[in-house]
Amino acid sequence: AMRRERGVTLIELMIVVVVLAILGSLSVSSYRRYLLRSNRTDATAMLLRVQVAQEKFFLQNNGYADGDQLTDAPPAGLGIGVDADGVTPGGFYTIALEAADATHYTATATAREGQTQDKADCQTFSINEQGTRTPAESSGCWR
Repeated sequence: AMRRERGVTLIELMIVVVVLAILGSLSVSSYRRYLLRSNRTDATAMLLRVQVAQEKFFLQNNGYADGDQLTDAPPAGLGIGVDADGVTPGGFYTIALEAADATHYTATATAREGQTQDKADCQTFSINEQGTRTPAESSGCWR
């Protein structure tokens, strides 16, 4: 009579290892895309904060602030919480403010460091005095 040994064969063990490797690689790439997408809020929130501060500055000073007034405390500036180089608190974007004249401005957030691996469309955000956002809402970058 043949006696059958109980246990796991090498083939079965290799199949389990391969399945786990495939699942691991899928989950890591999905997680990375999720992180890049969630880090976009560092830019979008800061640009919306700049927009609100600009409108308040306009009411008080009858003109928009320029890039030199980005971090200055109100009423002389916007008081936006970026460092001296314009880097956002999360460190994923650099904020720049351009005032063409007293009635126009454009605030721009540019990806830096690891965030530059995001989709090409979502690496630069901007908003102006009319609330026009780029990239377009249809791109999904502002969500």
